[in-house]
Amino acid sequence: MTASGTPDPNPALSWYETGADLWAAGQDDAQPSPGLAEFMALLPAGARVLELGCGTGTDAQAMLAAGFDVVATDGSAAMARIATQRLGRPVQVLPFDALDEEGRYDAVWASACLLHVPRPVLPGVLARIHRALKQGGLHYSSYKSGQAEGTDRFGRFYNYPTLAELQASVAQSGDWQLLNVMEWRGGQHGGGLTDWIGLTLRRL
Repeated sequence: MTASGTPDPNPALSWYETGADLWAAGQDDAQPSPGLAEFMALLPAGARVLELGCGTGTDAQAMLAAGFDVVATDGSAAMARIATQRLGRPVQVLPFDALDEEGRYDAVWASACLLHVPRPVLPGVLARIHRALKQGGLHYSSYKSGQAEGTDRFGRFYNYPTLAELQASVAQSGDWQLLNVMEWRGGQHGGGLTDWIGLTLRRL
């Protein structure tokens, strides 16, 4: 609920706005996301990469160090402020549904962020990503897998898709080639382990 008593349309984003400093405090020794090294190996030298949901900037920092032209963004102004300080360059506030570019990027990296998008909305967000990529451009996204949408103990919303549901969303969003599926059991904020799915796609 918001302060006015109305339902919060985006509880995950609201959590990151108010909890950004707490989140960042636990990210000082964070390692780049699973799959990032493999993803970067697929990109041409100096590729222009849009990162959605960059958080505190761990992955953006690794991509910049590897020589890529990174445009780091996050839907939370508080998180964008923290990432700006870390990276020493501006980080744009960009909600997923505000992405409105065409044929501009060699890659779009979206690790552990599209998992907050409601299932009915996800194909539309993926379509925006498809449009923003150059032909042949690559996209990676990762999700906590499950059976039904829901919230975690912090009140953050997750879409918790199965692999089949993700593939259906991809099929609805544009002409893609599925390059790789990663499935692993890994950590999450607050401790404990959860099942993850990562997809690497090529825009046809």
